[in-house]
Amino acid sequence: MSSQEIDIREALRQAIDEEMTRDERVFILGEEVAEYDGAYKVTKGLWKKWGDKRVIDTPISESGFSGIAIGAAITGLRPIVEFMSFNFSFVAFDQIASRACKLHYMSGGRLKVPIVFRGPNGAAARVSCQHSHNVEPLYAHFPGLKVVAPSTAYDAKGLLKAAIRDDNPVLFLENELMYGMKEVIPTSEFLVPIGKGKILREGGDVTLISHSRMLLFCIEAADFFAKRGIQVEVIDLRTIKPLDVGLIASSVRKTGRAVVVEEGHKFAGIASEVATEIMEHCFDYLDAPIQRVCQMETPLPYSPPLEEWTIPNTKRIIKALEEVLVGK
Repeated sequence: MSSQEIDIREALRQAIDEEMTRDERVFILGEEVAEYDGAYKVTKGLWKKWGDKRVIDTPISESGFSGIAIGAAITGLRPIVEFMSFNFSFVAFDQIASRACKLHYMSGGRLKVPIVFRGPNGAAARVSCQHSHNVEPLYAHFPGLKVVAPSTAYDAKGLLKAAIRDDNPVLFLENELMYGMKEVIPTSEFLVPIGKGKILREGGDVTLISHSRMLLFCIEAADFFAKRGIQVEVIDLRTIKPLDVGLIASSVRKTGRAVVVEEGHKFAGIASEVATEIMEHCFDYLDAPIQRVCQMETPLPYSPPLEEWTIPNTKRIIKALEEVLVGK
């Protein structure tokens, strides 16, 4: 099998290009996706290849172009909406939460909304609090919307292709700081199923669960304990909703201990939901309280030292693992 080494940015571009080739109903729209080749160059070259009708620059009006795309979806097309940042999706919140999520239900199943909303999510480097939101807890709250957050080039390509083919609205969360991360992946076509997590590293002493960029810190923490003879099992959620509860429960029943890491805030977050699922399905197997490592309960500071202190990091994850491993 032939392979290629590409970064996440190129993996996403390939996924879009391949799906546009496969299905003439697929198109992409958003701010600067066409002539400028995308704010983060994910759509580089697609406008020149596919033209104005399938790669569409929009005004700075997220509510407007999201609504247009939803209308296109329910009439049979398969739009991809790029938000320059998911912070800007708040302007289109009513379109996503009141329309994209609910039209299938409200029409008694007669309408389908095959649409992908994609773009960078979470904190970048020093863009301050108005451009650093983690939106997954907010949108995962609404039935009818799938939420995906890959952490590798392989998963980014396979999950985006699966999302484009899905007949439901999918929120596809990327991370600006991970676009340049490379991985060797197949050149042949592949899909990654939505709703399935992945064990990045097997271990029997404690389960460490996270998604997106926080997994980089989780792997560093697992390496720290491996040198001390403690095996940390690391789970990449990949899909936030639907959550792979079976994979999580199987791991925690084996290890008896769990730490959940999330870049977003602790209150009403993804870590809270994962911890609750563990408690409901694995309570009798737990040998220590579940620990959560999340962003501090404050808007993200602009100051580099404060930013580093506020967002979860390897040291905080190690501390949480040490707390659940007491007595082992």
